[in-house]
Amino acid sequence: MTFRLRALRALVLLVGFYLLGAVLLAAMAGLDWLLVTRLATERAAWLEGGVLTVTVLLAAAIVRGMVAALRAGRLRPVPDAVAVTPQDQPELWELVRAAAEVTGERPPDELLLVADVNAGVAERSRLLGLIPGRRRMLLGLPLLAGLTVPHLRAVLAHEFGHFGNGDTRLGGIAMRGRTAVLHTVEAFDRGGTRYHVAVGRLYAAYARMFLNASQSVARCQELAADRVAARHAGRDATAAALRAVPVLGAAHSHYLDTYAALGGPVGALPPEGEVHGGFRRMLAARTDEQLAALCAGRRPPRPHRYDSHPPTAERVALIEQLPGDSRADGGSDGGTGGPFALALLRDPESVFAALEARTLAPEAARLPRLSWDELVLARAVADAEGWSRPLQTAVVRAVRVAERAAGRETDREARGTADPVADGELPGLEEVLDAFDRGLLWSAVADRIPKPPQAGRLTGASARNFIRPRIFDGLAGLVHLRLIAEGHATPDIAWSGRPGLALPETWEREMDDALDAAVADTPDTAPLRALLAGSRRVPA
Repeated sequence: MTFRLRALRALVLLVGFYLLGAVLLAAMAGLDWLLVTRLATERAAWLEGGVLTVTVLLAAAIVRGMVAALRAGRLRPVPDAVAVTPQDQPELWELVRAAAEVTGERPPDELLLVADVNAGVAERSRLLGLIPGRRRMLLGLPLLAGLTVPHLRAVLAHEFGHFGNGDTRLGGIAMRGRTAVLHTVEAFDRGGTRYHVAVGRLYAAYARMFLNASQSVARCQELAADRVAARHAGRDATAAALRAVPVLGAAHSHYLDTYAALGGPVGALPPEGEVHGGFRRMLAARTDEQLAALCAGRRPPRPHRYDSHPPTAERVALIEQLPGDSRADGGSDGGTGGPFALALLRDPESVFAALEARTLAPEAARLPRLSWDELVLARAVADAEGWSRPLQTAVVRAVRVAERAAGRETDREARGTADPVADGELPGLEEVLDAFDRGLLWSAVADRIPKPPQAGRLTGASARNFIRPRIFDGLAGLVHLRLIAEGHATPDIAWSGRPGLALPETWEREMDDALDAAVADTPDTAPLRALLAGSRRVPA
């Protein structure tokens, strides 16, 4: 079946979607007329009232869904975005307008910068796009930070290609129909009553049939837009942009999880503008291979059943079959060596700060700001305290039980005070090591460290091997706190790795072995004590 026939089939099904609503409305109107004119009796009055109520509710749901579908092309407000005018960012607007011109399309009326690795064009159209209207383009700042100018040119040409390809105009109407159909089903789901749900199921069944029928149209539209991009921005630049976008998406997710959220546990934020702006620093510090590894290490999301985008590898393979154009490609590397698109922005720091103000929740915006180094240090302290507290708690309670068994009354018991843990009197690093040397680690301490219920059934070597990593982490946390307090551990934002502490060379080299010895089946704290003694002799 040709593309035109598939698009025509999808268009016919779209018309049927509206006819379905008209037929249901007509059927309910006919039923109400029969009840009122032919079956009007006192005995049936209660039935008439109930049926009329049901049909009115159903009719309201149908009309609401049809109206929602007709309004599916409207432009909704985008609160988490920064609008930039041609006067604000003339270089960026020039690139956008040039991409629109070469694809034969009119440029957008507004340009919004967002915090996602994404780009798109939306239009306030009527009658499913038959009547055009105001147009808006969304560009992700992370996209500008990670794509070169030739790559961004290819992305822009792709987006305008959805509108500018005259051969797929019929398919474009069908594509807008997909949005309208999904919008209608969502409107019924929001209705809430069982009548809305009943009608919504009928519409959902029809929607599934329509979406299945229009799936090939949607994918053809994407491939056609790819060809438009390759024709106007260059084959190699377009293929390189397609490869780069998923890598940037994975890198951005890693940045948000690892860096932007660094201050979450300590209730602090990075410097102003750096919540999103720090992403460019991470990109600048990492090689292409390191960034690709972030993408390779993530499980790819399961494709949605009705996803309009073919697999990236398939799209790249089809583009690479096209003839090359060295003039448009900007060189054999597809434009990878050109300037990054972020260079098009004037005063990018203020743009990042403005976007941050738009995207942060009010309660988050009120949090204190710390420099990146201060944030790393505060997080390191919080993490170390979290790792060490279960071990400290287990040690203090094990020591107390051992002293009772030995018939020695503690000062606390003599005073009749409460649990030492509740009062915050936890043992320090030396006291923990002393408890290990007394043989309490595996006889009393390990059993008091919290563990999942299923692990409580373990015994012997299995039990020790299960809990040993937690004891190791707790001891490491106490060591980190000691080194921080003595000024021997410094914060390292590590844009090319993971943020954390930079330890003295001796500790970096020998710490893990010393900790392993301390938590062995027969604990030996001497190596760790030797390191601690050596650190005291090193001036802070």
